[in-house]
Amino acid sequence: MDLNEQKSAPIYEALERFRKGRIVPFDVPGHKRGRGNPELVNLLGEKCVGLDVNSMKPLDNLGHPVSVIRKAEELTADAFGAARAFLMVNGTTSSVQSMILSVCRAGDKIILPRNIHKSVINALVLCGAVPVYAEAKVNPKIGIAVGVETGEMRRVIEANPDAAAVFINNPTYYGVCSNIKEIVELAHTHGMKALADEAHGTHLYFGENLPMSGMAAGADMAAVSMHKSGGSLTQSSILLCGPDMDADYVRQIINLTQTTSASYLLLSSLDISRRNLALRGKESFAKVTRMAEYARTEINGIGGYYAYGKDLINGDSVFDYDVTKLSVYTQGIGLTGIEVYDLLRDEYDIQIEFGDIGNILAYISIGDRIQDIERLVGALEDIRHLYGKDTGGLYCGDFIQPEQVMTPQKAFYAKKKRLPIRETAGAVCGELIMCYPPGIPILTPGERITEDIIEYILYAKEKGCSLQGTMDVNAEYLQVII
Repeated sequence: MDLNEQKSAPIYEALERFRKGRIVPFDVPGHKRGRGNPELVNLLGEKCVGLDVNSMKPLDNLGHPVSVIRKAEELTADAFGAARAFLMVNGTTSSVQSMILSVCRAGDKIILPRNIHKSVINALVLCGAVPVYAEAKVNPKIGIAVGVETGEMRRVIEANPDAAAVFINNPTYYGVCSNIKEIVELAHTHGMKALADEAHGTHLYFGENLPMSGMAAGADMAAVSMHKSGGSLTQSSILLCGPDMDADYVRQIINLTQTTSASYLLLSSLDISRRNLALRGKESFAKVTRMAEYARTEINGIGGYYAYGKDLINGDSVFDYDVTKLSVYTQGIGLTGIEVYDLLRDEYDIQIEFGDIGNILAYISIGDRIQDIERLVGALEDIRHLYGKDTGGLYCGDFIQPEQVMTPQKAFYAKKKRLPIRETAGAVCGELIMCYPPGIPILTPGERITEDIIEYILYAKEKGCSLQGTMDVNAEYLQVII
């Protein structure tokens, strides 16, 4: 990485030149630098709204970049150690789906763990690829799926030599990493592409003593959510390509679904954040690591909670752990994760990333301060004292891997009928249902519904999890295949 080159931020600099000009706007957006919507200016500020502009020659065009955006993408590729990089403004959902659509066509197999994000399943609905699941192990103490053992991935690859690609979470939402380097090598040995979902792994490219990044492991593509731990604006993302990908074809795939009206607020935030990480990422993520490890130690000292970390590493299903993820098992104080999540927000004005049946996740990043960590620890101690109760009767929340009956695309477009959830046992699901966040599907289109799954869904709903993905907004009914 050339640090002198990385000091440049071409999109940001082009916007600064534009702002100093006196261009009269007869183009979109229609608010005309905010003059047509004063309430928006009051909310966001004159400078922000004034930079919400359309593509024009001096600012380049994201769909076909030839100047400042192209240069920004080249700098991004250099900073992340990739052959090519694409700036994305439809979120990491778009990055993940572009990865899959770039390597899979209708009928192609793709090997993946079942604890993938809903965006992966939606990509399979779009392109007609067939999922082949490698079993992700479950940690019975904390009730979450961890990583895929290398031996299991080898077994599935050898049983499906015609698969087009292998898909890897790096890391999972909870911070768990599989042996990505060995899995990538397995995929390549068998002529398959290796794709890395790094929605929660931006910092792996810049921090020290953190798990290996997708590009360092030799992955063909990686979807990197810059807005999560990299400091850019929400909905901005990066798609990275290795040297063996046809990047011009990937651009065509991206343009199938990405907006033609790219936000320059998002693009400039990616540009500035990339520069910041390239120049100061090492020290920034060292600070994040220290804060997260301090919080982990303090929370484990409270009693009842289990803030897990590198102690989970077993050399296989948990090959490594991302210590910047402050994941905490809460059922030791008699409360589900979602109950602690709600208490932190409603009683202590603390908004964490998510709570599920057994765990909470507090996202520690470059914008956090030690006093905020102290406040979180104090609130968790208070919650244990005021709201803690007997642990009996709590559901462990073991990760369920349903039987796949038909492909997501076939099931999604099949004829369906609506049934109350309690009456769906034995039927084949025709839609997604998940707790969001984290957005890992409980059921996907084409999977068999069982009594255990029904009980899990109802328990999650009773405890206050946000159930999403169903046509019924209240998640009282499921669409099943006729």
